[in-house]
Amino acid sequence: MNVRLYLWQRMTAAAMVPLLIVHLAVIFYATRQDLTAADILSRTRGSVAWALFYGVFVAAAAIHASIGVRNILVEWTPMRHRTAEIASIGFAILLGVLGLRAIAAVVLP
Repeated sequence: MNVRLYLWQRMTAAAMVPLLIVHLAVIFYATRQDLTAADILSRTRGSVAWALFYGVFVAAAAIHASIGVRNILVEWTPMRHRTAEIASIGFAILLGVLGLRAIAAVVLP
């Protein structure tokens, strides 16, 4: 693995730790308060803060996971580096698009 990708993967991991803690805390809060999906959506609709929070989370997760997939493809398959990079970029785009769609479903009015 090259140093640039190593650093990106470590930075995204470090960024995801506090994001994951907040995400899990929100889940625990919602379940303890017996909030329904409608209750949760009423609180998240139109919220720029939640959109930014989950936007950063999705970006970090997409970058982190795609670097990991690239490394697995390079190390465990006969795939060439360039092919593995193209596949991992496609995977990152797929994760980003799916994540943004999820954010839109929760935040957009």
